[in-house]
Amino acid sequence: MKLLFRFGKEAIRYKFVYIISVLSTFALTVINLTAPKVLSEMTSVVERGVTEEGIKQIGKLTAFLIGLYLIRILFRYLSSYLSHKAAWHLVGDLRAKMYDKLQSFSMSFFQDKQTGDLMSRVINDTRDFELLYAHSIPDMITNIVTVLGVMIVLLSINWKLALLTCLPIPFVLLSGTVFVKKVQPHFKHNQKVVGQLNAKLQDNLSGIHEIQAFVKEEHESKLVHEKVFENVRTMLKALNASAIFHPSVEFLSSAGTIIVVGAGGWLAYTGELFVADIVAFILYLSLFYAPISGLGRMLEEIQQTYAGAERAALILDTPVEITDAPDAVELKDVKGSITFENVSFQYDNNVPVLKNISFSCAPGQMIALVGPTGVGKTTMTSLISRLYEPTEGAILIDGQDIKKATVKSLRSHIAPVLQDTFLFNASIADNIRYADFNASMEDVISAAKAANIHADIMSMPEKYDTKVGERGLRLSGGQKQRIAIARAILRNSPIVILDEATASVDVETEKEIQKAINELAGTRTIVVIAHRLSTVRNADIILVIEDGRITEKGNHEQLLKAKGTYWRMYEAQKNGLKQEN
Repeated sequence: MKLLFRFGKEAIRYKFVYIISVLSTFALTVINLTAPKVLSEMTSVVERGVTEEGIKQIGKLTAFLIGLYLIRILFRYLSSYLSHKAAWHLVGDLRAKMYDKLQSFSMSFFQDKQTGDLMSRVINDTRDFELLYAHSIPDMITNIVTVLGVMIVLLSINWKLALLTCLPIPFVLLSGTVFVKKVQPHFKHNQKVVGQLNAKLQDNLSGIHEIQAFVKEEHESKLVHEKVFENVRTMLKALNASAIFHPSVEFLSSAGTIIVVGAGGWLAYTGELFVADIVAFILYLSLFYAPISGLGRMLEEIQQTYAGAERAALILDTPVEITDAPDAVELKDVKGSITFENVSFQYDNNVPVLKNISFSCAPGQMIALVGPTGVGKTTMTSLISRLYEPTEGAILIDGQDIKKATVKSLRSHIAPVLQDTFLFNASIADNIRYADFNASMEDVISAAKAANIHADIMSMPEKYDTKVGERGLRLSGGQKQRIAIARAILRNSPIVILDEATASVDVETEKEIQKAINELAGTRTIVVIAHRLSTVRNADIILVIEDGRITEKGNHEQLLKAKGTYWRMYEAQKNGLKQEN
């Protein structure tokens, strides 16, 4: 319960709503305890013989009972609705808190995580908190008060029969303990399977084009079916334990009723108990054993919530790797010089990606990173934005260690165009304006023209209001790339990172994008990653990266004269173009 109460502290801000709900619950309990007493009194009046005075008394008691039941409607509404209101607000708060925590993690956290599983933790695992805080906990309070109240009333009627009524309770508690041990592993496993199922569905729906193109529908259907029915099997195992537990509790409750009827009849026969008292006992028994019968449902809900709470806690308790230092300052008036000092980096698998990288570039220079795939070029640009932290060494902007700058101010001075272009499922204008929500439409159009995408946009039926679809599905690769470039231009940051900015465009479009890059040159520091060396001919500094190290450094002419790796790459691409022509 410690973990569940920890999350329950989030509900303190809704304490006023909860207090009214709890008070309404107590009022309901008092009404439920009073009603049998009134019915018992009516039975007693009838037992003594119906007279004119008795009829009047029955009428008063009936009116009182009707009023009691009408008031119960109000308190039940307040108890039910307000507890749900507080519980759903709690769920909303936890979901928002988990999203904010996920958003604060570095890219290292997401290396081995599946999007669908993370979505399941935020949505599915938190949903069960509503069960706990709107049903189980209020019911538990009600049940404890009801059982204690009924026990006091029964003891006041006849202590012998009251003690006999309690005989089944130890057996119910024992069976509840066994039930929890049996059912908890199944609920924990089920939450995990639901996360895996969500992850698989998310992957498949994102990759539906590849599934259909490679005719893998049957294969993927089989994998999804396996996850679906693994979920079914784990849930049925939990429900099997419930199916055994619930009837057992019902039997023990029935045994208590049989004890009361049998022992009560004997006590009435010996003159120790009146018939009206037996009626009262039987009426109160339903109140007494109902909470005990509902114990299984409450335990089931608590176990289900606990399984989700454990998975949610794994997110909330994961430390944020990249945070502002205590003495961090905001970067201001950034000119754009970048310096790497003996920077090394490796992922969690302890395989070095970058080894002792050192270089510097002045504000307004264009620096190009070239080399084979997978040698760490994209990692270098990610380190500049502190999406990852260097394992060793330091990165400086304008001479200041970026670890001593606030993350927000650092990233606000960098405009990225990533290799894997991501567009939101919104309009083209909204995707470009994502760099600056306050930008005017004129600014958006100006950025689009600079990225050579304006003419394409104007040829579309809805122009800048055209919806791009999920991940820009309705656009070509080149169009997505140029919209991403327009977004970076609009940001007007002193540092621009272009990661394969011309990878998905034809030769003519590449020339236009190259013009846009050349116009930016000198006004911003540009870090370019490119396989097409024609893109980096005008770079001030070209770094050749091989096996995580800088093996060559210079401008285009210097590296061609050196006749090393850069020269071989350039000659291979030049010969390839000749063959194409």
